[in-house]
This record gives sequence, structure tokens and C-alpha cells, in this order.
Amino acid sequence: MRQPLEGITVVALEQAVAAPFASRQLADLGARVIKIERRGVGDFARGYDRTVHGQSSYFVWLNRGKESVELDIKDPADRALLGAMIGKADVF
Repeated sequence: MRQPLEGITVVALEQAVAAPFASRQLADLGARVIKIERRGVGDFARGYDRTVHGQSSYFVWLNRGKESVELDIKDPADRALLGAMIGKADVF
């Protein structure tokens, strides 16, 4: 069965609760969601606990169904990669 947002690509620069929860809803509806995380440290929520197979329950709950990539958006090469990703995305 085809999901409502299948074929839609979302690039998400997000942390905390509201944005990750919103993009999780998009992923649940079939969108491809690519979460941009800080190079070297990722999303701070990854370290809240280690309940789910060594990962933070909070992080897993908010980010299920997403892909992620670490970028330093202050680095010119990473910024160019982000720009290329946004250029191909349906939603940023």
C-alpha cells in the first residue's frame, strides 16, 4: 500500500522536540527524512540514556524512520553538500 507522502524528500536541520516530532510524523507517512546532525557530536538527545539497545529512548522515539548525516554547516564543503541536498529536497 502506498503511503501518502511516499516520494517526498525532507531535509531537516533539527534538535529538541518540536521539529524532530514533526518530521517523524512525515516519516511515518512515508516521506524520506534526512536529519542533519552536528559533526562529531550529533543530536544532543542521543546521550540522554542508553535504554534502547544502547541508544537513547527519547532519540529513538523522535527519530524513527529517518536517515541522518553529520555535517558542519560552517565548513564550506559541508555547506555545499547541504545546499545540494536541499536543492533535491521537496521540503527543508
